[in-house]
Amino acid sequence: MKINYLEEDNFDKMISGKKILVDFYADWCGPCKMLGKVLESSDIDIECLKVNIDKYSDLATKYRVMSIPTVIMFDDGKEIKKNVGFMDEDELKEFVNN
Repeated sequence: MKINYLEEDNFDKMISGKKILVDFYADWCGPCKMLGKVLESSDIDIECLKVNIDKYSDLATKYRVMSIPTVIMFDDGKEIKKNVGFMDEDELKEFVNN
C-alpha cells in the first residue's frame, strides 16, 4: 500500500480521478497508531492518504469524522464507504475489496 500524508490544502486534488483510502488520524491516538502499522505493512493494492485531524480539522468536520481512526474510501472524489475504529489486516482487506 502506498501511503501519502496530506501536507497542504490539496485534498480534493489528491482524491480525484482514482479510488483512494483516506485515514483520518491524530498523533496522540493509540488505535490510530495501531491502524497505521496495519496500513504500513499491508500489501493491498490501493493508495492511502493520511489526514491529521488536528492539522485539518475542517476536513474532519466536512466528512463528519466524530471518532478516530476513521477510514473513508473515495472513488473519483466521492465518498463511497466509511469505517470508524481500528481494523486488523483481514478487516481492512474486506473493507477495501467489498
